[in-house]
Amino acid sequence: MTNVIHLLAAEAEQLPLEGGNSILLPKTYDIVWSLIPFLVILFVFWKFILPRFQEVLTEREDRIKGGIQRAEAAQAEAKAALEKYNAQLAEARTEAAEIREQAREKGKQIEAEHRLAGEAEQKRIIESGERQLSASRDRVVGELRSELGQNSINIAEKLLGAELSDSTRRSGTIDNFLSELDKVDSVAPAGK
Repeated sequence: MTNVIHLLAAEAEQLPLEGGNSILLPKTYDIVWSLIPFLVILFVFWKFILPRFQEVLTEREDRIKGGIQRAEAAQAEAKAALEKYNAQLAEARTEAAEIREQAREKGKQIEAEHRLAGEAEQKRIIESGERQLSASRDRVVGELRSELGQNSINIAEKLLGAELSDSTRRSGTIDNFLSELDKVDSVAPAGK
């Protein structure tokens, strides 16, 4: 390859400089006719292609910047939404704790009310039972007194051999017997 270069250089030295054919320097008309299309292409490129290329680059740059800005805005919005969500969650937890506490207090209050109502119902039932017991006792005592009275009259008639027909005498005898019986009952428990 170096041989080829040396040969070309030697040939160029041998050629005359005026109007001669030179491999390294083209003819003037070739330069002019090559320069005209080059300038037309350069003008078209400068006037039409380069501005469109700049527009595309600017548009792409704006899109990228816009995408980045939108992404940053979306990230900031997401961060704000997360903070809002966390604040709402904390508020909801606080509210839930308050509701639980109110429910406990309400439960204790209801329990106390039911306890009081139960105690009142218990007292009412006991009082009702005591009244019924007292009424039953009075009724049984009345029945026993009447039976005892009748039995005492029957015994007295058998002992006396006569019939006690007078109702006043009969009631007086019954009352005397029962009062003696009450005295015996009241002395017996005290003596125990």
